[in-house]
Amino acid sequence: MKKPATRLLSLDVMRGMTIAGMIVVNNAGGPQSYDYLRHSAWNGLTPCDLVFPFFLFIMGVTTYLSLSKNGFRMSWPVMRRVMWRAAMIILIGWALHWVELACKGEPLAFAKLRLTGVLPRIGLCFGIVSLMALCMSRKAMAWSAAALLAVYTVLVCCFNGYEADATNFNAVFDRLVVGEAHIYHKSPVDPEGLAGTLSAVAHTIIGFCCGATIKSRRPLADRILSLFTAGFLLMAGGFILTEWMPLNKRIWSPTFVLVTTGLAALLLAALVYIIDIRGKRGWSRFFESFGVNPLFLYVMSELIAVFVGRFGNKPAIYGGFLSVFPDPYVASAAYAVCFMLLTGAIAYPLYRRRIYIKL
Repeated sequence: MKKPATRLLSLDVMRGMTIAGMIVVNNAGGPQSYDYLRHSAWNGLTPCDLVFPFFLFIMGVTTYLSLSKNGFRMSWPVMRRVMWRAAMIILIGWALHWVELACKGEPLAFAKLRLTGVLPRIGLCFGIVSLMALCMSRKAMAWSAAALLAVYTVLVCCFNGYEADATNFNAVFDRLVVGEAHIYHKSPVDPEGLAGTLSAVAHTIIGFCCGATIKSRRPLADRILSLFTAGFLLMAGGFILTEWMPLNKRIWSPTFVLVTTGLAALLLAALVYIIDIRGKRGWSRFFESFGVNPLFLYVMSELIAVFVGRFGNKPAIYGGFLSVFPDPYVASAAYAVCFMLLTGAIAYPLYRRRIYIKL
């Protein structure tokens, strides 16, 4: 299957950069890790915190480009395709958690199966935003994002949304709706919980609206300028509001949405200029190989990590890195980068053979 000739290469490159980044930050070699390769403990923002929101942003962009091919016309085949893909992504996310339980010797412990996570959030955001796009105008989509953020702001600010304990609005909501056994247990607040998905949907809609900017018929240079302006305004507005609402990835705070979508729009504008206008493409092939099969490679990396941990090979492998890099921070980072490159060894042959596995 060949990619359309009109497709912007920068979209695949940015998506590939986010997937490669997600693999690196999810696979530290040891307990010591540089701060920029760790998520913020609570309030704040690190480079590591950008990879998942950047992916949701670019998913919003590509959702617009995909649905625009049939003029956003509502039809049963389109709805069925959207719902099937959303359900498949969610089910694969649940399957990954089941594999992890099975590798721990609990294959029938469905009562412990985590129902939240990165893939379930991606599936929900994709499905909801796609169905909204088929039913609403582009202007209504933009207003919907603003309304969702406004409602979420009220809920977070009025119901302990910034408290890092069990009284947090997100924690209470997820325990009531999803159940204590089926959410993240390493912190009081599930970082991919159902409550925070309300804000993540608004996040994806902003990417969708940026996709409309990219798809417009104006000259590409004008579209880049509009995207850059929108990104700057979103980022600046988000940073201004942090005086009252801190940046917080774990609750996907409204300011986190504004700042990260703004930064993502700025990055995309820069990539479109460098790659699609200036034609500087040689450096981008590695990331493009990740970007054409993003979710497949993410799933493969998660499976590899589970099996490496299950068979007890990770301590020995990490010990090898420590023997080469005595500094545990360097060794941990080197392990993570090599793990990403191992996934790249799967990505590049698929890319060369134009094999695109769409999840």
